[in-house]
Amino acid sequence: MQDGEGRLLLVRRGREPARGLWSIPGGRLERDEDAESAVIREVAEETGLAVVPRELLGVVELPGPGAAVFVVRDYRCELVGERRTPVPGDDAEAADWFTPAQLGDLPTTPLLLGYLAQWGVYRPADSQT
Repeated sequence: MQDGEGRLLLVRRGREPARGLWSIPGGRLERDEDAESAVIREVAEETGLAVVPRELLGVVELPGPGAAVFVVRDYRCELVGERRTPVPGDDAEAADWFTPAQLGDLPTTPLLLGYLAQWGVYRPADSQT
């Protein structure tokens, strides 16, 4: 999710996998939950912010433990409600907004910047400006 200034909302993971690395807020679907409802819940749990999913940016399949495969759906979201400052919660150690120029300097989860670039959210050249 990006705010009106073009900054991207990220959380620093507080649990494995990828503990300590920055990534997009998210998590697993609960029983009988659709993807859009999970986005709303997970962003609220991890950042305290209210969002509405607007557009599916892309789908990624990531290897999990054993032979498991995690299917990750990333959405462009609209920030709603009064709160604009994220507060880390649930399994996030930190939550904050970052400009595209800051992303290249962050320790991020593997492949995150590549997928964000593929989806038009981040350009590697942004990190050099």
